[in-house]
Amino acid sequence: MTETLWPAPVANTAIDATVTVPGSKSVTNRALVLAALAAEPGWVRRPLRSRDSQLMADGLRALGVGIEERVNNDCGGTGGGEAWRIIPAQRLAGPATIDVGNAGTVMRFLPPLAALADGPVHFDGDPRSHERPQHGVIDSLRALGARIEDGGRGGFPLTVHGTGALEGGIVELDASASSQFVSALLLSGAGYNQGVEIRNIGGPVPSLPHIRMTVEMLRQAGVQVDAPEDGGEPDVWRVTPGALLGRDLVIEPDLSNAAPFFAAALVTGGRVTVRDWPKHTTQAGDQLRDIYTRMGGSCRFTEEGLEFTGTGVVHGIEVDLHEVGELTPVIAAVAALGNSESRLSGIAHLRLHETDRLAALAKEINELGGDVSETADGLVIRPRPLHAGVFHTYEDHRLATAAAVLGLTVPGVQVENIATTAKTLPDFPAMWAALLDPAAAAS
Repeated sequence: MTETLWPAPVANTAIDATVTVPGSKSVTNRALVLAALAAEPGWVRRPLRSRDSQLMADGLRALGVGIEERVNNDCGGTGGGEAWRIIPAQRLAGPATIDVGNAGTVMRFLPPLAALADGPVHFDGDPRSHERPQHGVIDSLRALGARIEDGGRGGFPLTVHGTGALEGGIVELDASASSQFVSALLLSGAGYNQGVEIRNIGGPVPSLPHIRMTVEMLRQAGVQVDAPEDGGEPDVWRVTPGALLGRDLVIEPDLSNAAPFFAAALVTGGRVTVRDWPKHTTQAGDQLRDIYTRMGGSCRFTEEGLEFTGTGVVHGIEVDLHEVGELTPVIAAVAALGNSESRLSGIAHLRLHETDRLAALAKEINELGGDVSETADGLVIRPRPLHAGVFHTYEDHRLATAAAVLGLTVPGVQVENIATTAKTLPDFPAMWAALLDPAAAAS
């Protein structure tokens, strides 16, 4: 089959643009699950419409949840744009079949919900979903009283045999492979008879800000949650059983998806503003402000959002990305264009994401003339002059955006399967073109 290649545009001048980043995938998919469990209908406004969020919405519909999609609806005075009205099912339906694609939030968050359905719920997804770790969810649900058939694989495809209720209680799990194991159980835990108490008995949990996001959203929905950051036991989270409130929630921009746009300012010595950047957020992507500043830029809040300015000189960085692993691909691309060595650590878990991100980044940057080596838990990046070539993405949206950043200053970079960016950034090629030529985009 012939590869579909996208010629990454080159920036001939410093970029000066303002960007509207779509809503957060992490917040959108958590909001959908919580709204589905609520005691009354609710609204999710300005949701991310992408493959991952559509898979989540379709999965909930398969369980009997009503999701009405409306546009330019200003009910309640919370602003226009797209809004989804979520109508919880009186009882979650089964039998059902759910496609998880290659979406971590869907494959981890929906099986705990399916345990509350009346009947069997079958899950399957893309070939890569069969390779991604799911044992933390499967083993925990079995310990809490669910019956799951997975053919002994510890992964997909699998069937959750819902009985309309789940006892819940205390469960021990190894969450060192994914924070989503913890979030998955927390999101549905209030619907279990005894709630749920989760004890991590493995190594450090990656991407802890995502668990903090889950905890905060549960509390906003009226759920009582005890978490380590509140002075509780280390590595222990508790959810008390109870009804969830239907809410009217406006989704924040996806801050992690701002990474390539701010990177464009950094590597071209330009300026990019991302609209509506929240001054207070649980999103891990907010750490971009500190990381990119250390790499040579500066940022400030304006009336429109967050403005980031680069000098065109990129400094190497030594940084632990354990909590913000999703930012690694674009940071690695920026580092490859730097003036000194970078060391990215704390990200061994990225080998289990959409692809083995560490191996893929090293291979693809090196094939453009770079010098990237893998360590036990990260990458060492020694900048070298890069040249034209094909950058393969392995159906990983963040690798595709990293390649686009490289292409800004390296003529002749061709990106394989740029369409994979639709996972979280619908129509990324058009957004990228508008970044380089705002006047043409406005005409």
